[in-house]
Amino acid sequence: MTGTRDISEILGLLDWYRSMGADAALEAEPINWLARGNQAPGAGYAWPNKPHDTEHDADTDRTASPVQTLQPAPQRDTSRPVAPPKLEPRPRPQTPLAASDAETDARRIARTADTLDALGAALAAFDGCTLKATATKLCFYRGAPSARLMLIGEAPGREEDLEGKPFVGRAGQLLDKMLKAIDLTEAGVHITNVVYWRPPGNRTPTPQEALACRPFLERQIELVKPEFIVALGGAAAKEVLGVSEGIMRLRGKWRDVQAGAISVPALATLHPAYLLRTPAAKQMAWLDMLAIKARLNG
Repeated sequence: MTGTRDISEILGLLDWYRSMGADAALEAEPINWLARGNQAPGAGYAWPNKPHDTEHDADTDRTASPVQTLQPAPQRDTSRPVAPPKLEPRPRPQTPLAASDAETDARRIARTADTLDALGAALAAFDGCTLKATATKLCFYRGAPSARLMLIGEAPGREEDLEGKPFVGRAGQLLDKMLKAIDLTEAGVHITNVVYWRPPGNRTPTPQEALACRPFLERQIELVKPEFIVALGGAAAKEVLGVSEGIMRLRGKWRDVQAGAISVPALATLHPAYLLRTPAAKQMAWLDMLAIKARLNG
């Protein structure tokens, strides 16, 4: 009989699979691999180079022994030279735009947006970021279109990808509690990410992906006109602040961020997802939240 501990471990494993991006089944019906017994993987498969034996059906092939009799290879005539096989050039994978071209195109498009709605429409039509090809929805922002405080995270996760809004999963729920602790709600802040589409498997966005989205983020800051910016997590802090230090060295220190024609004081703090994994670090995040509150009330 399965115990409570076993069930919790199984649920924890499934949650880990989902967070790593394995959130879809590959077959319409489940497969009981234990019922295969000692049968070797691939047994019964009609290999392209194997002639089909009309005397054996598929069921007979499945029960056949995986041990095959090896036949001696035919002798090659060495009296005549054999020409090397002609190798055809392998086609290179196509991407929407090169990184530099994507940034140039994004900067041109972003400058034409006079409102957040126009910027969101431009993002939806933009094909310069490869993340768009694997994501479900565009995650532009949530909260107020104009706010004194703007929070910028790293990238959307699974829940965000499904809903089309940033920070709506467990990390987002913790972020809402952190904001509530300093008397703020979603209606009084503007929340977004460095990139607007979910990276496969929740991996960290590449520099090229962040670079393609950067002009839209800068224009978004200009349109929101925040008095203060908070970068959530190390990856977001490095992109927003333009530095290479780790989050523990960056957090708690105010720096000025230049976005287009405006300069905004910015503070880096720990990402809510990190706080969920490391509850002991909440004390440092609380000190950062108090610093934000002091700036807003000052």
